[in-house]
Amino acid sequence: MKKTELCVLFGGRSSEYEVSLSSACNVLSAIDGEKYNVHKIGIDKEGNWYLYKGDNASIKNDTWKMGDITPVSVSLCGEGFFTPDGKLPCNVVLPVLHGEFCEDGRLQGLLDTCGIKYVGCGVTASDASMNKYLTKLVAENWGVPVTKYLHIRQRRFLRHKAEVFEDVKNKFTYPVFVKPVSAGSSVGASKVNDESELEKALAEAIKYGGEALIEEYITAKEIEVAVFGNDDPTASVCGEINPGAEFYDYETKYKNDTASYYIPSRISDKCANAVREYALRIFRALGCRGLSRVDFFVDKDENIVFNEINTFPGFTNISMYPSLMKNSGMTDSEIIDGLIKFALE
Repeated sequence: MKKTELCVLFGGRSSEYEVSLSSACNVLSAIDGEKYNVHKIGIDKEGNWYLYKGDNASIKNDTWKMGDITPVSVSLCGEGFFTPDGKLPCNVVLPVLHGEFCEDGRLQGLLDTCGIKYVGCGVTASDASMNKYLTKLVAENWGVPVTKYLHIRQRRFLRHKAEVFEDVKNKFTYPVFVKPVSAGSSVGASKVNDESELEKALAEAIKYGGEALIEEYITAKEIEVAVFGNDDPTASVCGEINPGAEFYDYETKYKNDTASYYIPSRISDKCANAVREYALRIFRALGCRGLSRVDFFVDKDENIVFNEINTFPGFTNISMYPSLMKNSGMTDSEIIDGLIKFALE
């Protein structure tokens, strides 16, 4: 059987660069070498592309650029990837990349221009899903409950701070959450307990893309669903995260290890089925394909509100997406095989 030429991208110009390295190491370890010729392409923090021929451990440790690397260029004429030795064989790309320049449609547009098939959502779905403001608008339009929120652009924040503070005062009671509109892994997000903390939190959030979202604070369980498929997607069982901290921020996710995970989640079957239906509804509404993780809050009365969608969720050792899919009976290799099949469709 002829092997599929698979290019796995990792790293990237993103605040989630390190998360990508960890995800990529796990994905590469799970790829079936009998089915795929794997070409590892690392993208450094400056955006330079390299073909990497070393071991996976060096990727995770971020020492891969000290190994055997060759520059990679992309053809804007639909001819794929090139190294100084010539064209790099590639049937499909697996972009194990997270965050800005990676998951927000910009990379997907480049791959489309290069004429290369790739795993995951296309340009429009990636862009809209990365933008938490747009996803809330779409969810509302499709009948999915969302948290109370306020969208703030950088220009308005800098020129009309008093008005912004007044809008927040009229719409919310503290505490509130402040987060970037387009960033993942809770980068730049913070819990704000009173007005004295608001300006600093907004300034931090706006650093990531020039827009911020203010959301009401909800005492609720954090519920996540893995969606898998193209035109006829399936939703996994619901998983639950107990952060073991004030909220599930970047430090809690990847450094402090205080969180607890429950699969299946500790909600009723009726509520879980409603969450899964909402996840599929949002996936379809945004035009997603391949995979996504959809996140919700469920309060003590089992009221459900949509939080956000992640179009290329983490594949680290603690990531919920692969854990949910494995709970549904799939191995890591089967997950990857399925995603590549969806991409080649």
